[in-house]
Amino acid sequence: DHEDYLELLSSIRNLEGVKKVFVRSGIRYDYLLADPNAGEFIRELTKHHVSGTLKVAPEHISSNVLSYMKKPGKDKFLEFDKRFKSANEKLGLKQYLIPYLISSHPGSTLDDAIELALFLKEYGFVPDQVQDFYPTPGTLATTMYYTELDPLTFKPVYVAKDLEEKKMQRALLHYKKPENRRFVIQALKK
Repeated sequence: DHEDYLELLSSIRNLEGVKKVFVRSGIRYDYLLADPNAGEFIRELTKHHVSGTLKVAPEHISSNVLSYMKKPGKDKFLEFDKRFKSANEKLGLKQYLIPYLISSHPGSTLDDAIELALFLKEYGFVPDQVQDFYPTPGTLATTMYYTELDPLTFKPVYVAKDLEEKKMQRALLHYKKPENRRFVIQALKK
């Protein structure tokens, strides 16, 4: 239920002297889509609280990698994207989603990175930035990175630790950059 959040945004934008209140990132679209009133929230967000772009964090689209991230499948991202575009169209606005992506997350193989690169090509998005996975204390992902085990199942987890492979995974997401050509070709051959 996002009713309280909508009330907060509305209250702030109606304060004297406040011109605009923008949400730049931090929308958990998977939680939002579980709300029976998701359509109302998306319309209000789109109409009043987006300034051209909205950052969301699918982080990856491979079901393999997303399972280690404990995130929903790409279908939820695509559903949110569709509803966001529809709201913009109905309101006569041109606003865009900016997906936040991570390369070399524990569990991500070259095949997963290729799957993400192909998705990005089909989706028509060329990322400006891609975050390489870096261990962060106190997270499941960091535990997987260091132990190469899923701490919830104790099953082995593939972890790209070799610098060359990390470069290949990142380059696949930036496949249009000429300086990445060598790494993309190397990844595809491998």
